[in-house]
Parts: sequence; structure tokens; C-alpha cells
Amino acid sequence: MLNILHLDDALVAIDKPPGLLVHRTQLDAHEEEAALQKLRDQLGRPVWPVHRLDKGTSGVLLFALDADTASAVGQSFERGEPSKRYLALVRGWPAEDTGAIDHPLARDPEQPSTGQPMLEALTHWRCLARAEWSLATDARFPTSRFALMELRPETGRRHQIRRHLKHMAHPIVGDATHGKGPLNRAVAAHLGVQRLWLHALELRIRHPGNGEALVMSAPPGPEWSGLPGIQTELQSITRSTSPEA
Repeated sequence: MLNILHLDDALVAIDKPPGLLVHRTQLDAHEEEAALQKLRDQLGRPVWPVHRLDKGTSGVLLFALDADTASAVGQSFERGEPSKRYLALVRGWPAEDTGAIDHPLARDPEQPSTGQPMLEALTHWRCLARAEWSLATDARFPTSRFALMELRPETGRRHQIRRHLKHMAHPIVGDATHGKGPLNRAVAAHLGVQRLWLHALELRIRHPGNGEALVMSAPPGPEWSGLPGIQTELQSITRSTSPEA
């Protein structure tokens, strides 16, 4: 059963687990399960996705319960009106505590950038914690450095956060496309968990029916609490995003 974060007559939000597609696609033809079909069966009615999360990303995922609502909310996302907040574990320590990545991105990350239109893309970031683990992922160093980061994308380009953090030289741990394979494998073996360490923590929108502010949040899953050296920050985040907060 999917964890439902919000449900009304027009919208439903779930806490998508990592590794689950939003909907079936030929790019992952071997995957038989997807959030859209699971939620449809769970509610016993059709649902329409209004935005996307990558397969490996966990957290807040919003659906509409009718086509008109889907169109209205989808247009709101295209205009960049919703506010999104993500959590990521990245390689290395950022030199500053806060900053912004203002770096255009090619429309299709699956294709070479040359010849593609470059689209404006802006992501604000904040370093929440820095940790050093007794884990050698490079023969030159006996330890490895990691950071817990909060990301607030202002635009919604495909793989924007993943591509921007790669551009920043702090790729997300577990990112098979934009990260570092040896580091990803070493961390997965060290933690006993293999995943993309990116979580959609919060989504804020204007409800299409009454115009009121709607805030949906999902605390990071239990595997995050096993990350060495950043438990205090994670506990604070979990408390602030729990349903009773």
C-alpha cells in the first residue's frame, strides 16, 4: 500500500518509495509496477500525474483526480509556481554554506547536449551538515567526505538537481548516470543500502479549487537515519515534516 500524504476531492499526494516508476515506460520495460497504477488500484479510481520524480527519487508525488485539475496543476508547474524542497546526500564538502546554481541545461539529458536548445535552470542550495566517514573510495585518501544538502529548484528541468550537483562537482551519492561508480558501489557496500540519495521533502502549491496554500511533506525514510555523522540534522528534518508537526 502506498503511503497517502494528502487526499481531497481533487488531489492526492503519496510518499513515493525509491525505485518505483511514476508510470510505466518503454525506457524501463522490464518494470511491471508503477506509482500511477498502484495508486489507481488502491483508490479504485483513475488518477493523473501532474509532475514527475525520477525512479530512484523518493518523497512527495502529486496526482490529480480528474482531467481538469490535472491540466490546471500541470500548467502551474510549467509556470514554475509550486515550491519544491529536496534533500540529497552528495560527495564532498561544499566550500560555502549556501549558494545557487544558475546553469542552463539541455532539454533532453539522454542525448548529447551539442545542438540541443539550452534552457534556463536555477537551483538554490544549502549545506545542512558535513560528515567524514572511515571509508576509502579513493586510494589517495583513507576517508571520504559527504554533505547533506537542501535543494530548492526554481525551474523544473529534467534531472535538474542531479545535473546541477554534478556541475557543482558534488554529485548525488547513488546517481548511476551523473555520479561516480566506484564511490556509489563503496557507499552501498558500507551502508548495506543501494539507492539514489535524493528525497522530495516538501511540495507547496495553490489548491486549484479554492486557491488556498497546500503544503505536503514526507520525512526521509528510515535508511537516512543510518547515515553516519548527520543524525542530528536528519532528526530535526524528520520532526519538522512528520504529520503531527
